[in-house]
Amino acid sequence: MKKLFAALWIAASAHVVAAPACSQFVPNAQFPVLANAKLAAKTRMLCYSDFAVLHSGVTHGPLWSAEHLTRAHLNDAKEQVRTNKFFEDPTLPPGEGATLADYKRSGFDRGHMSPAGDRWNDEAMAQSFTLANIVPQDRENNQHLWAHIESAVRKIAMRYGDAYVVTGPLFAGQTLRTIGPTRVFVPTQLFKVVYVPAANEAFAVVVDNVATNRYDVKTVHELETMSGIRFTGIPEALKDQRIGGLKGV
Repeated sequence: MKKLFAALWIAASAHVVAAPACSQFVPNAQFPVLANAKLAAKTRMLCYSDFAVLHSGVTHGPLWSAEHLTRAHLNDAKEQVRTNKFFEDPTLPPGEGATLADYKRSGFDRGHMSPAGDRWNDEAMAQSFTLANIVPQDRENNQHLWAHIESAVRKIAMRYGDAYVVTGPLFAGQTLRTIGPTRVFVPTQLFKVVYVPAANEAFAVVVDNVATNRYDVKTVHELETMSGIRFTGIPEALKDQRIGGLKGV
């Protein structure tokens, strides 16, 4: 087991590189920008083999996780087997990242931001289980509604050939819940921004981090206001679009 985790850590470390190397995962090579200065403290860009994370040493988890879904990669992903081997990212300074102990008996699932179901090779699958890509998520939410949303987004990318997706947590309110000795922040909501170049379409989905069957479709501009994050790579002309809903959710 120790050898396995060591291998995963090495794989993760090999792809934590300078931000420009991650630009293939975001539209027009433009990363989301933190418009809310309060979010910017202790942030680090982590670049893995097929997704990128902006990690917060304050919340002890991702502020966003970005991926570029393509039809070819998603076809390969169908053949992948989940590793389910969560691990602590060794590239983060002590105290900034979540630990496995934080989630033990927390009552929350370890919820992927860039999903394991999107990963298209063994390396990418293993890396997706870094806790830098994980937030405390309501178990019912993670295993049902959120899983359906992830599946619906994959179908959109398959239909049009590709899609850029940014997923992350929202923290609303003055008092936020935390878990574990590291005090990992529990999101009040989760979001997913989807940009489909071939369809000339962009939209956002927001879900409360509770057991629910409800999701809200937002415009990208609305989510920018809610999140304090600007999605600069998405054309401004598309940011007021609102789709009717997601098929299959």
